[in-house]
Amino acid sequence: MEIKLGIGGDHAGYEYKKAIKAMLEKKGYEINDYGTHSEASVDYPDYIHPMAKDVEKNKISFGIAICGSGNGVAMTANKHQDIRAALCWNPELAVLARQHNDANMICLPSRFIDVEMAKSCVLSFLSADFEGGRHQRRVDKISC
Repeated sequence: MEIKLGIGGDHAGYEYKKAIKAMLEKKGYEINDYGTHSEASVDYPDYIHPMAKDVEKNKISFGIAICGSGNGVAMTANKHQDIRAALCWNPELAVLARQHNDANMICLPSRFIDVEMAKSCVLSFLSADFEGGRHQRRVDKISC
């Protein structure tokens, strides 16, 4: 499979990261794991900034970021000019993030959805394509 993915987050997302990474590797995706690698308390920007930079440089196609609320990782990723990180808590939002917003990172709230829902969000995100058209005009206006 030619799509290379990044995954990372903080201690609150660690168990979800492991489960999602294992699922995606079984499906043949190549995964860059940006950390963290335990449940010890860490600062999510230390893991999300490097992943966002690699999305910007096209070293990876998409990023998967996980923390307790999903907000911290989304805010961090979206500081990068060419990142469109979407906080998603159900598959419909994940699909719309790709179709309408050309999202290149999905952010998951591990304390608000179960791991099976998180997996479903990721698979939905990866299966959707940007629709372009009227949405392209809007996406072109996102960056400052």
